[in-house]
Amino acid sequence: MKQRDLKYSCLIAVLYFGMNVNAQTTPKDTVPKEQKIEEVVLIGYGSQKKENVTGSIGIVSAKDLADKPNANPISSIQGKLSGVQILNSGAPGSSPRVDIRGVGSLTGKTVFIVDGMITDDISFLNPQDIESMSVLKDPSSLAIFGARASNGAVIIKTKVGRGKKPVFSFNSYLGFKKVTNIPEMANSDQYIELYNEKLRNENVTDPTKFLSRSNFPADTNWFKEIFRTSIINSNDFSASGNLGKLNYYGSIGNLQDEGNLAAGRGINSGSGFNRLNTKLNLTYKITDNITIGNNFSFSKMRTDAAQNPLLDAYNAPPIFSTMNPATGDYQFFNGYSIPNPRAKLDLFRSQTRQERLLNNIWGEYKFLKDFTLRVSYTSDNINTTKYEYTPTLNYVPVSDQKPTKLITRNSRERNYVWDNTLTWKKSFGSHNFEVLAGFSRTRNSYSEIYSEAQNVPYDGTNESLSISNGNNILIYTNDRPELSLNQDQYRIESFFGRLNYDYKGKYLLNASIRRDGTSQISSDDRYKFFPAVSVGWVVSKEDFMSEQHLFNLLKLRASYGKLGNPNVTRKYTLNVSSIAGGAYYGNTGYPAQTIDEIIDPTIGWETTSGGDLGLEMALLNNKLKIDATYFNKDSKDVVYGIFQGTVSGASNWRNYVTNAYSFNNKGFEVSVNYNTKINENIGIGVYGNYTGLKNRITSVYGGSYLETGVSLFGNSIVRLQEGQAVGSYYGYQVAGIFQSQAEVNASPTQNQARPGAFKFADLDGNGIIDTRDKTFLGSPIPKGTYGFGVNMNIYDFDFAIDFQGVFGNKIYNYNREQRFGNENWDLDFYNNRWTGAGTSNSYSMVTNDQAIILPNSFYVEDGSYIRIRNIQVGYNLPKAFTNSMSITKLRLYISAQNPWTSFKYHGFSPEIMNTDRVQMGVDQNIYPISAIYTFGMNLTF
Repeated sequence: MKQRDLKYSCLIAVLYFGMNVNAQTTPKDTVPKEQKIEEVVLIGYGSQKKENVTGSIGIVSAKDLADKPNANPISSIQGKLSGVQILNSGAPGSSPRVDIRGVGSLTGKTVFIVDGMITDDISFLNPQDIESMSVLKDPSSLAIFGARASNGAVIIKTKVGRGKKPVFSFNSYLGFKKVTNIPEMANSDQYIELYNEKLRNENVTDPTKFLSRSNFPADTNWFKEIFRTSIINSNDFSASGNLGKLNYYGSIGNLQDEGNLAAGRGINSGSGFNRLNTKLNLTYKITDNITIGNNFSFSKMRTDAAQNPLLDAYNAPPIFSTMNPATGDYQFFNGYSIPNPRAKLDLFRSQTRQERLLNNIWGEYKFLKDFTLRVSYTSDNINTTKYEYTPTLNYVPVSDQKPTKLITRNSRERNYVWDNTLTWKKSFGSHNFEVLAGFSRTRNSYSEIYSEAQNVPYDGTNESLSISNGNNILIYTNDRPELSLNQDQYRIESFFGRLNYDYKGKYLLNASIRRDGTSQISSDDRYKFFPAVSVGWVVSKEDFMSEQHLFNLLKLRASYGKLGNPNVTRKYTLNVSSIAGGAYYGNTGYPAQTIDEIIDPTIGWETTSGGDLGLEMALLNNKLKIDATYFNKDSKDVVYGIFQGTVSGASNWRNYVTNAYSFNNKGFEVSVNYNTKINENIGIGVYGNYTGLKNRITSVYGGSYLETGVSLFGNSIVRLQEGQAVGSYYGYQVAGIFQSQAEVNASPTQNQARPGAFKFADLDGNGIIDTRDKTFLGSPIPKGTYGFGVNMNIYDFDFAIDFQGVFGNKIYNYNREQRFGNENWDLDFYNNRWTGAGTSNSYSMVTNDQAIILPNSFYVEDGSYIRIRNIQVGYNLPKAFTNSMSITKLRLYISAQNPWTSFKYHGFSPEIMNTDRVQMGVDQNIYPISAIYTFGMNLTF
């Protein structure tokens, strides 16, 4: 970058938790005509020059978040960082799942530290308000946060005021969303053909059982019935500046996403999302040594949660119409156990409203020249109201009709974080020290009221949906596990310290320790210490490198750290069941009680420890930057259920919860960035990143295992077992399709084997196909994830394209497998099914036979894909025009998000977003990803 191109010879150093933004002037002894810019990144309870960082930290700038049509900011960085896998849901307002360097826990989540507040959900946050993010990936970087960061952490700094003149910004985009890659299903003619073929395969001869097209004139595409192209719109306005000693930043924004489920035909409110948010950050310098500040956020969100009809639309026979032409009511599928998808979408109504107030008050006092005392108190108050309303269903037989039902849930969360840190920073010649000591206290409380009533009338307004308007009213405020109703409060108290040391900027040391005490663990194991150490060597600053001109930076680093997670499933009270006539004296039975389940009251911390080795390089006058890291991470005492076959009579003998599992995640990640200016008017940037990962369960308590997840006729799909990856599928290996009765007779004995059925492999070689022949069929965890892109500036135009993808993972297509009766088939199956000897050796005949529709490798499909994540073209109006309008900048742009995805999976999308990590690759009624096309503007004045 040329000196004359810089309007201000400075760098804005982004500091943590709302601290002042300080300008670092550029040293005079830089390369001639080039500006040396020191990159500053956020770390726990502070900031550090990127060159001196010894841990693995991914950096996200405001530019990476801007102008992306995502409600949740973290969705916008999918594919941007190595070691970070982000899985999005297509449901408006939903939060993505973030896995940093594999699966560390089965119950925990990645946390976000937003201006001092620790939370696991940032859907309330406007991406335009974010200054920067730091994604902490290795245990040594995370250990300073202790108990809350065992699954990774993202530090978020929101914008603050700067400059003497007020700056106003207005950002807006309008676009439309369209569901892509909709699976093609059999039409009515094809369905009737398949249905009748199924009856013949099952040896049905009664002619009245067969379908005739003349009796079913309808030909309904159920996906077209429930989907629509929808509108998304975002507008936000901000003002920032300085009033004497006061720096300010304020904003207000609104996002509206209609959602792709076609609402409006009945009482249903669809799947829309609406968010109104305000932000105010203030910093006031009382004296040269005392500064105070306040970071304030308030948001109101409304989520319309239609009862998801996707699976029903997949299964619904096309031979029925949405409405019964004779009665005008919704069509009832007589003889089928499948609800009318259109009726289900129209008649069920659900809505969640949330108000969230997050407020951070902080103060800093600098004394004795080298000391800084900082006190920060953050409160996070969340009020959520949710209702679910089901009217009397008029599309089922009268005998099955039930009165209207209203369920409401009113919850309240009151959370706070109180942080106190004392920092000493001093240099003695070439020795530079920064010592941090701190105390932190966290409290999280949650309470909920559950209410339900019948015969509640609905007049089209939310006000009419009141529990008091119905009868048979039930209200619960205590723990009700069957209703997922829990009142909870937990506290964490922590002491921590950290030493940052460097000698001449060449030899780097970071060491920290944290002691956490939590109310979630019994007193015997309540307190844990979490140490961490990392070192670095900036080789490029050595004297023997002074004459070389290849490396601007060459740094080696290594780290080790330990973390703990107390936020796990546990129970202290036994379930007791009463048994009438359970105890006999003579011939007379008397009431008795028995323990219904076995619990472990001693469940303790999950722990994660690990290290990494890294290499950082900057070449070609800092135009090319390369960062490569090998990591190895172990999680121990992971809490989840196991199979306890020796425990007789307990209701949870198949799912005994304890500190049962140990995992290992290891891999390699690399990121490459190249940025250059070809001339004064043309610049280009290229980036790419790759992560290779291997996940493995290294041990299970007692050598046990767990078969879990969704199941069909009692056959589970997922098995957790030592030596396998988390979430691995378990079932029969398909060796082909029986082509003839002679082949059946010559093969191992298999239940219901006949021509056209799956031929399962006899893995144990005993000549009988049974559960002992089950095997592991694949893992949902990708072997590799990657992202790459190009951005260009050509005069007043800019262009950017981002790609993202995964490979080496498997998806279990449970949509295909779950057949209870007369569900529809997809077109791929229709075209490739077995219809006689030699017609197919991979697709079976048409059948609902439970002995054939077992968990097997046919339903395990390749989950690899490559996607254009985002394309954007922008144009900055000429300065002559903007200056005449007293405008600093006016940029117009068009963008496309997810416009193209290449994959082989037979479903909506290979991006399967299950919050349950045990079932992370099982596709069961997943809300599809949409392509989003937007037109927007950025105005600054």
